[in-house]
Amino acid sequence: MGILKVARMGHPILREVAAELDAEEIATPAFQDFVDSMIATMHEYDGAGLAAPQVHVSKRVVVMELANNPRYPDAPGVPLTVIVNPRIHFMTEDRIDVVEGCLSIPDLRGVVPRVAEIELEALDREGNAIRGRFKGFPAAVVQHECDHLDGVLYVDRVSDPKTLSFLREFERYHAVPELPN
Repeated sequence: MGILKVARMGHPILREVAAELDAEEIATPAFQDFVDSMIATMHEYDGAGLAAPQVHVSKRVVVMELANNPRYPDAPGVPLTVIVNPRIHFMTEDRIDVVEGCLSIPDLRGVVPRVAEIELEALDREGNAIRGRFKGFPAAVVQHECDHLDGVLYVDRVSDPKTLSFLREFERYHAVPELPN
């Protein structure tokens, strides 16, 4: 287990549609070690989530954790979750504006409209079926990370390109919306 190298915007792997994993691959020690390294990498950079393509692996795997994250102290506490082969179902037409950043696009921020409530179907790291509902900021994190699995970056979804700014300039010149719950 170790810290993995994060792919930055411009690397072609971030624009690929990632491949699903089968039960045989999920059961391997190599996959379990990879998941541990993804978690360590997410924690190293205080990320809310991390998708496998961000660490140069084009597979449909996401890790996320919002509990006790110093970058998001007001976020609802979502425990460490490993998501394999996710499918998202939108539960509302309501949208929320979320200030997003990305470990693959360091120091840049932008306002992205996201669906306010989703249902997630996926497998956990052992290959067991999981299902959960997410609202507000956690729903936005799931959508952001799952976008990576389809080769989509948050900058592709920014509602107003004028909000796309470096972090310091964003904080100085743009109103920062409250984290949606």
